Amino acid sequence: MNILTSWLREYLPAIPVDDKQLADDLTLRGIAVEGVFEKGSGHLYEMDITTNRVDAMNHYGIAREASAIYNLPLAPLDVTLPAATSAKPFPVRIEDPAKDLCGRFTVRVIRDVKIGASTGIVSEYFDLLDEKKIFNAVDASNFVLFGMGQPTHAFDLDKLEGGIVVRRARKGEKLKLLDGTERTLFDDDLVVADEKKALALAGVMGGWETMITPATKNILVEAAWFDPAAIRRSSRRHLLHTDASHRFERGADFNAAPIGNNLVCKLILEQGGGTLEGELIDIVIPEAQAKTANRPPIALAVSEVRRHLGTTLAPEGITPVIVEQYLTSLGCKLTSTGAESYSVTLPSWRLDLEREIDLIEEIARVYGYNQFANTLPTPGTVVALPNADKEETVRTRMLALGFSEAIASTFCSTANAAIFSTNPAVAMGNPLSEEAGILRPSLLPGMLATLAHNLNRDVTDLQLFEMGNIFFGSTRAVTEELSLVFGAAGAVPSSPLHSAKDVLFFELKGDVEDILSLFSGSVSFDTNVPAWLHPGRAARVLLDGKAIGCFGEVHPAEAQRRKLKQSVVLCEINLTALFAHALRQPVAKEPSRYQAVQRDFSFVFADTVDWSTITAAIGKLHIPTLTRITPQEIFRDAKGKAVPAGHYSILLRTVLQSNEATLTENELQHASNEIIAALANLGGRLRA
Repeated sequence: MNILTSWLREYLPAIPVDDKQLADDLTLRGIAVEGVFEKGSGHLYEMDITTNRVDAMNHYGIAREASAIYNLPLAPLDVTLPAATSAKPFPVRIEDPAKDLCGRFTVRVIRDVKIGASTGIVSEYFDLLDEKKIFNAVDASNFVLFGMGQPTHAFDLDKLEGGIVVRRARKGEKLKLLDGTERTLFDDDLVVADEKKALALAGVMGGWETMITPATKNILVEAAWFDPAAIRRSSRRHLLHTDASHRFERGADFNAAPIGNNLVCKLILEQGGGTLEGELIDIVIPEAQAKTANRPPIALAVSEVRRHLGTTLAPEGITPVIVEQYLTSLGCKLTSTGAESYSVTLPSWRLDLEREIDLIEEIARVYGYNQFANTLPTPGTVVALPNADKEETVRTRMLALGFSEAIASTFCSTANAAIFSTNPAVAMGNPLSEEAGILRPSLLPGMLATLAHNLNRDVTDLQLFEMGNIFFGSTRAVTEELSLVFGAAGAVPSSPLHSAKDVLFFELKGDVEDILSLFSGSVSFDTNVPAWLHPGRAARVLLDGKAIGCFGEVHPAEAQRRKLKQSVVLCEINLTALFAHALRQPVAKEPSRYQAVQRDFSFVFADTVDWSTITAAIGKLHIPTLTRITPQEIFRDAKGKAVPAGHYSILLRTVLQSNEATLTENELQHASNEIIAALANLGGRLRA
C-alpha cells in the first residue's frame, strides 16, 4: 500500500526526523517501507504491511506507530459535525441469522447534497496517490478508508425502498454490482438490503442501482463491522478482492464504524454542502462487541518482559516507565495490579494481541530490536520430551518397513473433518480458505490428499507415513493428541496365502502388527470400522480390548470421489493411547553354531481351518528346537479331483535348530511326529 508523508504529518506534525529516517525507523519496528519516492512536498512510501496488522493499513495507523516510536501525543480524529435537523430515526435492522456476521451497523442521512468533483485536500492527496476521482461523495468514502482505515459506503437515498436490512442473501438472488457485473448470490452471502432488494454485497462491493450519480441529492452513509470469515467467503466465492474486503477479511476495528461514518459525512458536507438529518443510527450486537472491542484484559509483569527480552544496550534496561509509555501509545490502557505488574486493556483495533507474550513482543518492537545486546542464551539442562524415545522408535520402524515420511497441512475442510472423525472439530477464527478452515481432527485427509496427488501424477508405488498432532473440542478448550497415519498404494506380488487383490491389505495388516509389537499389550482386531473404509476389507485395531485405530482399503465411493483409480490402503493409530503402554525391551539371543534343518509337510485342510489356527496348534507343542514355520504353497482344485471341494492343500516348511548340539535323526523324527499329530487333530490329512 502507498502512504504519503505529507498526510502522515497532518496527523502528527511534530515528527522530529526527515522522511527517509522515518522510513528506516518504521521498518526497524516491523512496519516495512520498501520504497521511498518524492511526491509533492513530501515523499510516497511503498509499504508491505503484514496481514495481522490491518490497523496499520492506513495513514492514521502509521501515524500511531510513529507516535509510539518518538513518544509524541497523537490527537484523536476530529469528527465534529454541524447540528442535525430533527427527524424520525432511519429504520435499520439486522436480521437474526445475520447477527453473527454483522456485529455493528451505523447509518446517517444527508440531504440536499450537490454532487460534483472533489476539491481541496481530497483532490490533492488523490492526485499524489494516483487514485481515480469519481464524485465528491464517493471520494469522501475512499479518503476516509485511506486516512483511518474504515471502509464505508454511500447510497442514493431516494433509490431505497424502505429501511436498511442486513441479512443473508436468498439463494439465487441477483445483484448488479458497481463493476457492472451481475452476481447470483448464495444463502451464505451477507448483503445490505432494503425492504425489497439487495443493495450491496456486504463488506465487498456496493450495488449498481443505488450508486451515487450526478443526479443524487440525498445520501445515506453506512459504516459497519462484518465478520472476517463471512467476508472472506463471499470475496473468494465471487472472485472479488476490494480495498474494503481486504480489511474486513483481516479483522476491522469494531469501534471505528461511527468515527468513519462521521468523517465521511463531514467531508461530504464540506465538499458538496447539504444538511444532516437526524442523529447517527448505531446498531451494536453485544456478542460481537465482547469478542472484539471488549476482550478481557491481559496480565503483564515487567519481570516477564525482562526475562523474555534479555539485556539491552542501555544500562537501565526495560523499565516500568518504558512499558507504560509504549503500550499506552499503541492504544492499550494499563491498570497497576501490584509492584511492576499491570492489567492491560487491549485496543479495539489490535485483534492480533491475545496473550502476554504478544504485549512483550510489542514492547520489543517499539523499543527496537537493534537496541538489545548480542548475548548467548543461558545454558540449561536439556530435558527430552516424555515420549521422545517412543516416537523415535515408531519412526525408525516405519522407515525400516519401507515407508517415507510425509508432512501435510495442519488444516482441513469441514467436509473432510466430518468424514474421517467423529470428534467435534475446531473451526479457525480466521481461516485461509474453506479448504483449510478446520484444525485437523485426523491425519487421514492430509495423507489421502498426498497419496492422491502422487497417484494422479503417475507415481504408482507409494508407502508414506506421518506422525503429528490432531485437534478436537471447541475454540475454548482444544484437545490435542498425537497420531500416526500411514498408507500404501501400488502393485504388490501375490503371496502363498493371499491373491494379488488381497495382498496389499494384508501387507498393511502386517505393518500394523509390526508397529504394535513394539509395545506391551494384547493386540486384536474386529470389524467395527468407519464408513470411509471398505466393508470386509478393513478392521479396527484393539490393544488390551480398547480401540486405538483402524485400517483397511478406502471405500470405493470415497476413492471415486477423489478420482483414485487404484486401491489405496490407510491406517491411523492413536499414539497418545499407544504410548500409554511401555516399549517392549529387545532380547538378543546368541545365534546357534549348529546346522539348521528344514522339514516340509503337505496337508489338506478344510477351508474353515485358517492360518492362525494352524500356528496356534503347533505353538502349543512347545518344541524348543522349532524356530520357524512358514507357508510355502497353497493349492485348490476347482474340479475337486486333486483336492476335494471346500478344502485346500498347504505346504508347510519348518526350521529346526538346537543351540546345544547338532540334531539327531531321532530328535527330528520326534518333532515331525508331534507336528503331524497336532495338524491331524485339526482334521488335516497328510498328503503322500
